[in-house]
Amino acid sequence: MPARSVLVLGGTAEASLLVARLAREHPEMRLVLSLAGRTREPILPAGVAVRIGGFGGAAGLAAYLQAEGVTHLVDATHPFATGMSRNAVEAARLAGVPRIALLRPPWEQRTGDPWTEVDCLRSARDALPMGATAFLALGAQHVAPFRHRPDLRLVWRVVDAPEGPLPFAATLVLGRPSTDPAEEAALFAGHAITHLVCRNSGGRRAHAKIEAARRLALPVVMIRRPAPPPPPIAGDLDAVVEWLET
Repeated sequence: MPARSVLVLGGTAEASLLVARLAREHPEMRLVLSLAGRTREPILPAGVAVRIGGFGGAAGLAAYLQAEGVTHLVDATHPFATGMSRNAVEAARLAGVPRIALLRPPWEQRTGDPWTEVDCLRSARDALPMGATAFLALGAQHVAPFRHRPDLRLVWRVVDAPEGPLPFAATLVLGRPSTDPAEEAALFAGHAITHLVCRNSGGRRAHAKIEAARRLALPVVMIRRPAPPPPPIAGDLDAVVEWLET
């Protein structure tokens, strides 16, 4: 197989799993994992080069692809990172580099799940009833609309403590989500949560909160995904590895 130089645009658990697998199964590949740098202490795969920070838009990313001799681009960013995905498509076109998007399947509502699906953060805010105790499973850049609902009691989980004052009165839960539904359910019960607010990020790692809400019969305000990037799209690691191998 001709030598591959692969840039993986990451920030998801799947991106880290992918580069770890490629490093193990294809040591001849040159791998770089790119992270935006929003998390102060990201979990990094061992033995893989990591680049942290932006590229300066599509043109900057295209220049990087050409300067570094990248032969394949894998967009494994968050399903809601539409701007980065658009830049990846345009940069790949400008640089003449093949690109694939790794897009994990969304979570699906089961019969009886009390979900309210909405299209944006403001709609999620407005869908909460007066006086609700809402658990916000949202990043710091996605919570500003909730400052307009002083009637709510908000419990907000973030990986890193926000710098400066909070945008609203809230109980902070610091740290990464548990992968154990029982632990998530205990957290919700301990804070007397009445509603869960989250984006339909999909994936198994973050699904514990969805299962916990299901066990407790908690209403979920679920923000729908934006439109996916253009093909090719892979739904799992196997499909990306096969694409790179062929």
